Amino acid sequence: MSRTVILPARMQEAIWTHVLRELPNEGVGVLAVHQDAPDTLHACYPLSNVAAQPAQRYLADPLELLRALRAMRHSGLNLGAIYHSHPRGRARPSPTDLALARYPVPYLIADVQRHELRAYLLPENTEIEVLLL
Repeated sequence: MSRTVILPARMQEAIWTHVLRELPNEGVGVLAVHQDAPDTLHACYPLSNVAAQPAQRYLADPLELLRALRAMRHSGLNLGAIYHSHPRGRARPSPTDLALARYPVPYLIADVQRHELRAYLLPENTEIEVLLL
C-alpha cells in the first residue's frame, strides 16, 4: 500500500511544540483529517501520556482520546493519524509500538534529537512518505 501523509506547517509546529513540552517523556496525540481530504492532516489533539514509564513508552489517556474522537466527529473530522515521540531514539517503530498498534491510520514518530518526523502503517511496519508543506 503506497500512501502519502500531507503535514502542513501548522500541524508540524503543533506536534513539535507538544512533544518538546513533554520532555523527558514521550509525547502522544492524534491528528484529524477532513473526509474529502483524507491524506491532509488538519487538526492536532495533544493527549496526556499515562504510561507507567512515560520516558520509555506512551499510552494515551483513554478518556482524553475518547474526548478527542468525539470532538473530531462533532466537527465533521475523522481520525487521520496518531503521533508520538522518541526522546532518545530514532523515528522508527519500537517493538512496543508494533505490538500496541490498533488503529488503521498512519503512525507518526518524532525523533526529538534529530528533529525528524517519519510515518508508518502499523503493525505492518511499512514506512510511508510524509509530505511537509
